[in-house]
Amino acid sequence: MAGSHAPASSLSPFADPILAARLEALRQLADGLSDRVAVMDRDLNVVYANDAAWTQEGADASVSKPAKCYQAFVQMKDPCGTCPAESVFETREVRTVACNSSGDGTACGMHQAFPLMTGSGEVGSVLVLFHKSSHPQIVQPAFQQNLDRPRPERTESRLGDLVGSSAVMHQLFDLIRLVSDSSATVLIQGESGTGKELVARTIHQTSYRRDKPFVVVDCGALPETLLESELFGHVKGAFTGAAGAKPGLFEEADGGTIFLDEIADTSPTFQAKLLRVLQEGEIKRVGGTQSIKIDVRVISATNKDLTDLVKEKAFRQDLYYRLAVLPVHLAPLRERRADIPLLVAKFIVDSCQRHRQAPRQVSEEAMRALTAAPWHGNVRELQHYIERAVVTTTHPELTCADLVAVGSQPEPADLRTVGRDAARQAERIRILQALQQTAGNRMKAARLLKISRASLYNKLHDFGIQ
Repeated sequence: MAGSHAPASSLSPFADPILAARLEALRQLADGLSDRVAVMDRDLNVVYANDAAWTQEGADASVSKPAKCYQAFVQMKDPCGTCPAESVFETREVRTVACNSSGDGTACGMHQAFPLMTGSGEVGSVLVLFHKSSHPQIVQPAFQQNLDRPRPERTESRLGDLVGSSAVMHQLFDLIRLVSDSSATVLIQGESGTGKELVARTIHQTSYRRDKPFVVVDCGALPETLLESELFGHVKGAFTGAAGAKPGLFEEADGGTIFLDEIADTSPTFQAKLLRVLQEGEIKRVGGTQSIKIDVRVISATNKDLTDLVKEKAFRQDLYYRLAVLPVHLAPLRERRADIPLLVAKFIVDSCQRHRQAPRQVSEEAMRALTAAPWHGNVRELQHYIERAVVTTTHPELTCADLVAVGSQPEPADLRTVGRDAARQAERIRILQALQQTAGNRMKAARLLKISRASLYNKLHDFGIQ
């Protein structure tokens, strides 16, 4: 692995406290994995490698430390020709490479390279995932054994309920596999509707904690005092109405995972108390003095840029570093349009089953319209749109006529327009229900709706119902 390196005075992985914390978290999660994992600095020294990385054919765990990666993993005296991992220091982007032995930098079996950022936003080192060795047998830790609930199935386009075939989704699937069995905190950032809670749930379901509770807390929906009581619990008499002691959600999630959504909307006072929980691994109920030890993995999420909020003094910097040990970014739907057909198919199946309707298809023209739409509300908006189309139609194929102004029209601003559109939508749905109840008999449907047959015919024509 060769190329232009930073000078020797460049960032040391251990000089930066944020990078050092992330390396320590990686050690905790990777030591028990059968996947081969290593971390290298700008000079291609092996900063860390788990046991599985040394069990591959050609690896030499006896080399003097610190070792160059090409010395440690393929026993070469000189660097490889061109190392794909080096470009990560400049581009700051995840690299996926093909494995071969042609001396082009992938002779070691490198599969993916991830940038590890310092507190100042520079790439301090690179996390490398290798292809699995053909013969290492790593004994799984006890916490990974004898679990009743199976891990979510991983395919080329799916991990549990997460669906996608784009490059960014494949990277997300790989990252979830990597971080799932760690106890380190995860911070998920992305626009509203990108599926942050689903990613958090998938991380939990893929981890050794999957048989324990997964507790969701919407931090932005509760006032500060109520949020503290909900999370930490309270003792009898802690406040007016506290007739008895009540355990909090952290206690409820003991052994499992707690998901703190909209973490950016919390107050400085709450942030200070949450920081103490993360540092000490214990809580105090509101009004109480006794510390209660907890074993909970914390996953948080926000649709805001926490680094900007830290700069503006609107979010505690020390808490940000505690929450973002393992950061995950979710791309908006407009940046992964290749996933839309898969999502549409999934949402149609789910909606048809939920509303007890026959399976539907989508015309090619309608699918093109769905794929090209902006989807400002991301996956959530697409899901709601498909469900509405399924409920308000009866024919087996959804066409563009069923998907009017798909994702392109702004929401009406005035109350009168909102009410009128809602009334039309409700009227259309009720007519379709009546036709379903009467097996398409319009005379019976008109009688059921208590309108004349002529009025029904006019409404069918107005709504474009066949």
